[in-house]
This record gives sequence, C-alpha cells and structure tokens, in this order.
Amino acid sequence: MSDYIERILKARVYDVAIESPLDPARLLSRRFGNDIRLKREDLQPVFSFKLRGAYNKIAQLSDAAAKRGVICASAGNHAQGVALAAKRRGIPAVIVMPQTTPSIKVQAVIDHGGEAVLHGDDYDAAYEHALGIMRERNMVFVHPFDDPDVIAGQGTIAVELARQTGGDMDAVFVPIGGGGLIAGIAVYLKFLYPRMRVIGVQPADSCAMLQSVNAAKRVTLDRVGIFADGVAVRRVGEETFRLVREHVDEIITVDTDEICAGIQDIFEDTRAIVEPAGALAVAGIKKYVVREGWKDKRLVAINCGANMNFDRLRHVAERAEIGAQREALLAVEIPEQPGSFLRFCETLGRRSVTEFNYRYEQGRAAQIFVGFSLAQGRTEREGVIASLRSAGHAVTDMTDNEMAKLHVRFMVGGHARGITDEMLLRFEFPERPGALLRFLQSVGSRWNISLFHYRNHGSDYGRVLCGIQVPMAERDEFRLHIDALHYPYADESANPAYGIFLGS
Repeated sequence: MSDYIERILKARVYDVAIESPLDPARLLSRRFGNDIRLKREDLQPVFSFKLRGAYNKIAQLSDAAAKRGVICASAGNHAQGVALAAKRRGIPAVIVMPQTTPSIKVQAVIDHGGEAVLHGDDYDAAYEHALGIMRERNMVFVHPFDDPDVIAGQGTIAVELARQTGGDMDAVFVPIGGGGLIAGIAVYLKFLYPRMRVIGVQPADSCAMLQSVNAAKRVTLDRVGIFADGVAVRRVGEETFRLVREHVDEIITVDTDEICAGIQDIFEDTRAIVEPAGALAVAGIKKYVVREGWKDKRLVAINCGANMNFDRLRHVAERAEIGAQREALLAVEIPEQPGSFLRFCETLGRRSVTEFNYRYEQGRAAQIFVGFSLAQGRTEREGVIASLRSAGHAVTDMTDNEMAKLHVRFMVGGHARGITDEMLLRFEFPERPGALLRFLQSVGSRWNISLFHYRNHGSDYGRVLCGIQVPMAERDEFRLHIDALHYPYADESANPAYGIFLGS
C-alpha cells in the first residue's frame, strides 16, 4: 500500500486538471435525511476524471518513450484525457474508439489534437485494434485503468476529499468500470481512515467487478449493457481487481431507471447534466441508505463524467420518473362501454395521468396502457393496484417490464386477429448509419415479419421489437439462425404485455 500512497502523493495532474469542488446536494440531503455531497469531476476540462490518470501516465514517460507517441482504446472519456495530455506534452496520440462512441466524444478527441480511429462495435474490439497499431507504429499504450500510474492519478481525488472534509466522511460511493477510479480512491482513503466505507456502484447489466469479487477471480462477461457506456467493461483489470478486493467494502448495482433518476437528481441540485456513468454513485447512495436505514450520515458521491449526447436526454427523461418511483405503468382491463374511462379515472383519484393508450375493440373488454404519477413510491403504486382490482378491473403491473417501457407504450394499433405461428423477439444492435438495414438483411426473408417496432432512443444501440411467423416445426432451425446473427436478443413471446396489447 505504501508504494501507492507515494505514487498518489507524487502524481502529476494539476498541469491540466482542477481540484474539483465538493458541492452539497441540498435537495437530495433533505429527501434522504443524510448529508450528501457531490465530488464534481464532471467539471474537469474534459468533463471527466479520466484526465488525471491519463496525464499522470504520460507525464511519467521518459523523453525517448514519449517521442514514440501514445495510443489508447477508449469509449470516450479516457480518450479525451489521453488526447489532451499528449497535446500538452507535444507528442502524437492515436485514439481507437468503438464505432458506437457518441459523436460528442469523437469530436472532443479531434479538437484536442488526437487522431481518432473508429473500429468495432465495443471496447474489446477497439482494444485489440489498438494493440495492432501499437505494435505496427511502436507506440506507448496508455491503459484506461489497469496501470499503476493511471490508478495513482485517479487517487488524487481521494487526496482532495481528505483535504476538503478533514476525513469527516462515513462513506464514499464510487462508480466502477474497469476499476481504476475506485482502486486509487480506496487505497488512499483506507490508508488514512480505515473505518470509512468505500462502496462501489455498477450497472446491474455491466457488473464485471462485482461478479469477479464474488467468484474470487476475474471473470469475463458475455455481454455488457450499453446505457452507461463509460463503465461498460467486460473484464476488469488485474491490478484493479487486486486493490478492490483488498480495500473496497462493498459493491452494489443499480438499474437503468435508477441511473436515469440519479441524472435527474443531480440536475435538480446542480443544474448540471451528467452522463449515465456519472450518476451511478448518486443512484447507489439512494439505494444504499434506504436499504440500511441510514440517517444523519456524511456521504460523498463521485460525479465522474458529463459527456452526454444531447439526444440521449429523451430516453433519460422517459425513464427517470419510473426510476425515482414517481410514475407507475399499468395494463388495465375496463368495460368497453361509454363512461368506463371516467369511472377508471375516478378510481385513480386526483393522481395525474401521464399517458393513456387505448384502441377500440367491439364486443370485448378494453385493454388500456396507463401511466400515472406517484407521490409515495412503491407503497402508493401497490395501493392503487389493490383499489383497481377491488373495483373489478384486471390489472397487470408494467412498471418493471422492459419490453413495455421500451416498445409497447409507444406502439399504436392493437391485436392482430387470426395471425398464426408468431414469435415475439426483442433485439439490440449497434446504432450507426445503415444499422437497421443490415439488421433486416441479417434476419433474412425466409420467415415473415408480422410486427416491427424500432425507436431511436439516443443511445449507442438500436432496439427492435420484432414479430416473426415461424411454424412450430421450424422453431429449432429458426433459433439456430438468430443465434448465429450474434445480436443480443430476448424471446418475449410469453411477456404479458404481448398477450394484453399485441397478440392474436
């Protein structure tokens, strides 16, 4: 540990980085009964903490190594840090980024003087391509997290926290991707304040560090979620894994809705918009204090980045209210007769209806998709469902149904009477020009497409809901076909939202 303490204290970061402020989150603090503060790494010159580790690594290079130039693979934030650090030292930098990288991050690399190379659909493909260029051009590779100098650079955040708080912190919540940020912070804070809790936060669909800790060895995820792209890592670093096991108290996970609610919370307190990874720590604090019943604790969240594509805000806004448990989504059956909607709304009381989707069906009970606002979260939602059922309505809770939230709530039409052999599948594919066409070409024309919904959510991956007519005798062959496409997919044929709103 002493080696890292020395590395952190000697780290060179302030030629390019600022000492980020530790701002009170007054609204969050009041809501949750704890003193919550935000470490504003989103205010760095590249809008992310990554600048610290990248610059410290490049600053430590010998003149001979620096002249060879540097190269890295990154989904964006590390890329900007390397590009700016290389520019400050006057050396060339090649940045290999996945083709799915948000344009705002690609342009930022170019603006900082880096050579941007787009390759592959994810970090791993970009990483392998970067290694090839490194060997070809004899450049120095700057790893985004698994490097002692990079870890030490990120650890300077902990030095600032100790100075800004005097060590008066009960817990620090830190986002985790590959582990460089939390490794640097944890090793320093645990050296000074052994009783302080350091808690890592990961997306539930990108939790390589948590799974590795639980398995007591590094594991490689088959796939990672792409919403919080800044922490979408399939395999954590060897050194970061060691340090996390030794110094981090706990790792928790949060889902997409909780992350979106965290973005909204930070905006309401600071009027700043962070990227999904930047809101992980706040989402983690909210979940943790409720779970533990904490009150009057001093808690710090690391706001790690703010490189957000503007069009992604649409998706964030849609999901934030659900993540904060301020909105419920229900499928409700009401009689197909005049006045039914009025009586249904009377059961809801004075709650604000956020959406109402309905299509007439003669001679049948009407199936409606309804959203409404909540003031008291899950308890209130469960109470409304009970009241509706007492009034004779069949109710299915869609609040946590991913297919319903991504697709069904935006679809119009209704049931397809008489359709046969339909399977319903939900796909994801890298979002880039021509991607939808390539997806359809890959699926092919052997089986008839009977339902199709695609919506650009402003994220790095396109999402499609697809109905395909496949006779039972051909199901095994069909599954082999779509497995060979290597697009992540889920069979939603048994999803209740399908039966209620879309099926035959």
